[in-house]
Formats: sequence, C-alpha cells, structure tokens
Amino acid sequence: MIIYDKLWKTMKEKWIFQYKLINEHHISAGQLSRIRANAYISTHTIDTL
Repeated sequence: MIIYDKLWKTMKEKWIFQYKLINEHHISAGQLSRIRANAYISTHTIDTL
C-alpha cells in the first residue's frame, strides 16, 4: 500500500492547498479523496503531482 503522508507534509510546507490542485493542476476532488484514503490512484495522477 502506498501512503501519501509525505505528499501532505510537503504540500503544507510549500503552502499548496487542495484548492490549488483542483483549479490550477486539474486534479479532481475524487482523486484527492482517494489520496486522502491512501487508495489506488493512476500513474497519470502521480505524474501530475
């Protein structure tokens, strides 16, 4: 299982909010929900992050 704790920590340090990911980087709210739950996300989404 992949855990995204380091992603959230890095985002917090760089003041990147979920709003920015949705509006500027076109990550869907559903994908963010899956990341928060440490569920499967596509490699395309990982590449975008």
